[in-house]
Amino acid sequence: MVHDPQRTGRPARGQARSAEPPPSDEGENIAHDGGDRVAKALARAGVASRRDVERLIAEGRVALNGQVLTTPAVKVEPGDILTVDGKVVGDAEPARLFRYHKPVGLVTTHKDPQGRPTVFAALPAGLPRLISVGRLDLNSEGLLLLTNDGGLARGLEMPNAGVIRRYRVRAHGRINQERLDKLKDGVTVEGVRYGAIEARLDKAKEGPQSANLWITVTLAEGKNREIRRVMESLGLKVNRLIRLSYGPLALGTLEVGEIEEVGPRVLREQFTQHIAPANLPKGDRPVFKGAKTATPGRRARSTSGAGETQPRRAPEPRASEPPKKKAYKPGWAKPKPKPRAAPAKKPGAPRKGR
Repeated sequence: MVHDPQRTGRPARGQARSAEPPPSDEGENIAHDGGDRVAKALARAGVASRRDVERLIAEGRVALNGQVLTTPAVKVEPGDILTVDGKVVGDAEPARLFRYHKPVGLVTTHKDPQGRPTVFAALPAGLPRLISVGRLDLNSEGLLLLTNDGGLARGLEMPNAGVIRRYRVRAHGRINQERLDKLKDGVTVEGVRYGAIEARLDKAKEGPQSANLWITVTLAEGKNREIRRVMESLGLKVNRLIRLSYGPLALGTLEVGEIEEVGPRVLREQFTQHIAPANLPKGDRPVFKGAKTATPGRRARSTSGAGETQPRRAPEPRASEPPKKKAYKPGWAKPKPKPRAAPAKKPGAPRKGR
């Protein structure tokens, strides 16, 4: 069959599709089915973010089937050859998901205009280009999910998805359980409506001015700075915020700065509804083994609720090195005198008292 671009509205193989699709009855630009827009395709392949891809296209560095693109309003179909700076872009990797124990002091972004250290700059080498599922602000810590699949990220972070997040909150002030229970009906703070929040008062340490509180907070929306703003509306000042779980995934024993990949089987069992069928991973074992990332230099802190810094254990001696004996000052450990042996009795000697 001879391909007729005027009849089908699509160019022949080897030609880039025009940025101006054929006119329609609605007068809108309707992109044809069967592929992803070039910005999404390159982002999915790990080349750059969609915004950066648009910049690459504007600079004339992206080509489709040998033709330089001048607009991101182009779709890439199976079999098309996409190049950046003359290098062929490989196929997109299947969906992958990572658990990361974010420390305090890192910004959840790829680039920070203020030059602050970022989560993605701290990640170890060998990982695909990742995006975050939601965010944790500079002073928050705990579980942060990272993925290479934009559909999975959007599916997990949208408020209407109802994905449960659980946090451990340390705050300064005074409150009782009765006031916290009112958050189950939702609350409006400075014109912003927040949905139902479950807050349980776990520990309160009374002081001369106020109290240090530990509260477990469970919510399903996750709006920007939601917990801090809601707690401030109750007269509480949050001074530590730890995310313990996100949906079915928990922080668990993941150490501060450590990253670990979620297995493909878990993705298929728990997140199929958020992943396109073509992007579902195969196999049972993760590709990446856990590793500890760079941290801003703060010592690891306990997430159990005590709020105390955990002292680091002294390194254990290696198996090849014999343990060193503890040195004592002279005179510290004097040997005990040995008891004298009883003199041998002579045969035939009379016993005393007879």
